Amino acid sequence: MRDLFFIAFLGVFGLMGLRRPFLLVALYAYIDIVSPQRLSYFLLNSIPISAIAFALMVGAWLLVDDKKDCRFSARQGLMLLLLAWCGYTTLTADFPAEALTKWNWVWKAIIAGVFLPLVLRTRLRIEALSLFMVLCASTIIINGGMKTALSGGGYGVLNLMVENNSGLYEGSIISCVAISLIPIILWLSRHGTIFPADWKVKSFCYCLCLACLLMPVGTEARTGLVCIVVLAGLMLMRSKRKFVYGPLMLLAALVSIPFLPASFTQRMQTIENHQGDESASTRVAVWMWTLDYVKAHPGGGGFDNYLQNSFTYVAQSTVTDSGGTRVERRLVTDRGRAYHSAYFELLGEQGYFGFAIWALLHLICFIRTEAIRRAYRNRGGPDEAWIAPFALALQQGHIVYMIGSLFVGIAYQPFIFMMLALQIGLDTYLTRKRKAAAKQQLDAALALGHGAPA
Repeated sequence: MRDLFFIAFLGVFGLMGLRRPFLLVALYAYIDIVSPQRLSYFLLNSIPISAIAFALMVGAWLLVDDKKDCRFSARQGLMLLLLAWCGYTTLTADFPAEALTKWNWVWKAIIAGVFLPLVLRTRLRIEALSLFMVLCASTIIINGGMKTALSGGGYGVLNLMVENNSGLYEGSIISCVAISLIPIILWLSRHGTIFPADWKVKSFCYCLCLACLLMPVGTEARTGLVCIVVLAGLMLMRSKRKFVYGPLMLLAALVSIPFLPASFTQRMQTIENHQGDESASTRVAVWMWTLDYVKAHPGGGGFDNYLQNSFTYVAQSTVTDSGGTRVERRLVTDRGRAYHSAYFELLGEQGYFGFAIWALLHLICFIRTEAIRRAYRNRGGPDEAWIAPFALALQQGHIVYMIGSLFVGIAYQPFIFMMLALQIGLDTYLTRKRKAAAKQQLDAALALGHGAPA
């Protein structure tokens, strides 16, 4: 029954996209964020629905959509360069079969990041994609937030609708994504036009923000706690009432501690000492191995080259028994452990060149959103008041994601390429508006000049 429902839902959405081609963009976003094929028992698993949605989206744009004054930015060029380099490292990968498996979804995520800005030509489309990203992610976040609020949860226990621990259904990843979405959710609650910002919309948005904050609690993901702290700092930095909201945030954090599960507080305490946690110790060992690997292989080893790592490290833990409390140290040998960091993932798989492209792409996006925020922060007109807050929301969400990705291997997640596409789309939309306004002024000046008496 679930499979039939999903097929009917996707089919109806696809048919609606024949009249409104942009709905196919929303359909693609839904499939790549929610991954309904993972919720399917059989039918959707046997159909490449993501590739089909991608082809429909691009095909509709080529055949039907308005392509007047489409702009191609330097950042899209960097994505194509990254794609080409990833293709090269896949051909020369240390593990060709595994690399090809990852390439089969990575190329589509990158190409989507290149393509989406071409269709984000209006404020409505930019807002629509932002809204759809939030609503799609909320299908997972609300589920996890309700389970956490009603019964609590724990790492590896909080079931997010699927049994496999992959994509946005992994605890650390969904915690990072959920916290990075909060600025966009708050922006929609104040400046949204698709659903006007009335009390019902505001109430939903605030409840969704609460669900986002509960995700790190339910999953017991330390990455999520780091993201919360970073977001709180970013919001305080931009707030005009730092000395009011700062103490309130601290008070809220202190008040919430007694209501947190004991397992959550115990796990968060391991942040201060990586040697006291085997998972953290393994990550550090993998990162050290990666640095040594790229010294010998500057071009990287292709996707999933971590499969060849092997290392021995010292792990320590506090043991309490009848003899008292003591610290035990032991040698641990491990191999084939994932990077657990987007930065080391890029460095190990794509080498120095691929990492430089990726880092430059994110740096330029940050610089451009900051430039937009500063340029429009004093604009109060009905057509411009939304721009600076939106640029700030995208910037804050981007920073939170990149901080979270220090500890999670999410360099190629489709979600981040959608967020980058929003930033590029906003930039090109504003450039188009400025040029149109300048042309109107020039035409008006020329018309006035021609009408002047000799």
